[in-house]
Amino acid sequence: QVQLVESGGGLVQAGGSLRLSCAASGVLFSINAMGWYRQAPGKQRELVARITRTGTTNYADSVKGRFTISRDSAMRTVYLQMNSLKPEDTAVYYCNAIGRERDYWGQGTQVTVSS
Repeated sequence: QVQLVESGGGLVQAGGSLRLSCAASGVLFSINAMGWYRQAPGKQRELVARITRTGTTNYADSVKGRFTISRDSAMRTVYLQMNSLKPEDTAVYYCNAIGRERDYWGQGTQVTVSS
């Protein structure tokens, strides 16, 4: 089992920055990749960014050049640095871990960007 706990959400003005953290615990050797998803009201959950155990990253087109995902070497903590935030980035952000047999999810953290 893997447990994920997010932190770092909050309210920020457009153009500002936030850094989300996801602390992982449990059977971490089974994790192949970790990432961040978000879900805005009335919309489907979407992938924001993902990083693999080998360090390969991928981003949603809407956040490329503004968001950066990183992790520590043990995959214990994953970060999402969000710069130049826009009101359309407002959503609940969820940490995700891809295991050998299943995905794991955190409880989510709210990010609100005011115009």
